[in-house]
Amino acid sequence: MIIQDFMKNALDEDIGRGDLFSQILPSEPASAKIIAKSEGIVCGELYINELASLEEFDVEWVLKDGEHFKYGDVIMLLKGDSHTLLSIERVLLNTLHHASSIATYTNKFVKVIEGYNVKLLDTRKTRPLLRHLEKYATRTGGAVNHRMGLDDALMLKDTHLKTIDNLALFMQEARKKIPFMAKIEVECETFESVKEAMHAGADIVMCDNMTPAQLKEVVDYRNKFCTHIMLEASGNITLDTIEIYAQSGVDAISSGSLIHQSRWIDLSMKMD
Repeated sequence: MIIQDFMKNALDEDIGRGDLFSQILPSEPASAKIIAKSEGIVCGELYINELASLEEFDVEWVLKDGEHFKYGDVIMLLKGDSHTLLSIERVLLNTLHHASSIATYTNKFVKVIEGYNVKLLDTRKTRPLLRHLEKYATRTGGAVNHRMGLDDALMLKDTHLKTIDNLALFMQEARKKIPFMAKIEVECETFESVKEAMHAGADIVMCDNMTPAQLKEVVDYRNKFCTHIMLEASGNITLDTIEIYAQSGVDAISSGSLIHQSRWIDLSMKMD
């Protein structure tokens, strides 16, 4: 339903009370293709297939989610009546552009840290009402989703910690009230706060804005005293800097830039 509702809203936004072009010429059988005008990774199958179902046109995927394309490649073939294909063009391309651009940029990060045994995570820094699409795109690019929202894991950021007087007592109370399978992650900016979070019972410690040298110190401590705790590095980690963070020994690295720094690739629809 998330995808269906999204596509319905996107169509309503663009078509409004009806495509004016459809009032001028009669509809006729038509076909088209989506062609790449740059390089990248395909993402959007789930959404475009739903669009095709809603608007009753046919899609044949030449390249599928996660596959690379280069300039001139045909991504998909479309068949339907001309009014339909012309009216859904922008919604289809916008969705495919946005998702494929994020997947393409994410995959660049994945390639850099291959071989380091560290997971690449996205964040909740998503555009309002686009989280499902954007996190689907990072998965397609090779990342692992961090929590989808506030309801699937308890994360204590610096703002939360300002309201907590005793972290250990808070954690005991939290374990009584959150679901059994839900994990607790604590954001830490210093080595001392890392130790406090570990011994208070955190499942995951996020090392925020730490240097690679500081991360190695945290990793050494975890490996010696708290081997069950997962370590995540975060904070202004970019494509240029991620490799050195991957070398620190943390279990995961999260970066909001996978989404908010991706740049649109170029695709177009051509009628046959």
